[in-house]
Amino acid sequence: MSALPRIPVLVSRAGAASAITAATLAASVLVPGLATEASAATAGEQALKAAASKQGSPYQYGAAGPNRFDCSGLTLYSFKRVGKSLPRTAASQYNSTRHVSGGSRQVGDLVFFHSGSNVYHVGIYAGSNKIWHAPKPGTSVRLEKIWSNSVWYGRVK
Repeated sequence: MSALPRIPVLVSRAGAASAITAATLAASVLVPGLATEASAATAGEQALKAAASKQGSPYQYGAAGPNRFDCSGLTLYSFKRVGKSLPRTAASQYNSTRHVSGGSRQVGDLVFFHSGSNVYHVGIYAGSNKIWHAPKPGTSVRLEKIWSNSVWYGRVK
């Protein structure tokens, strides 16, 4: 009989660990881009958070923060905040990343919009087919659905 009280304690500890694991996994699935404390966030995930923190900052051509941005200025600023360097323009950023397929994209990867071989826009992948970006004059930094199939993906090295 003395072994019986121990069994519920072991089960409850295992149950608690399973519940924590399940909650952690559920949170990461429900909230794209969310890194849990149990796992270290990648540079891309950290850069994504930096970009998201600039929500509402106005677009300004040629601006790279901290209060105004163009598209590549936002990605440059966000990755610089986490110790990664990128060139200034969207096309140069594409050329400096490790190219990945759409099926291999991860939260924090860069999304490059192109027309033929010309890259004209960049944002940071947030999961659920959305990006954080600085769209165009008259707008501000925001989360938006990817609107085109003419995109390439790049992972910052």
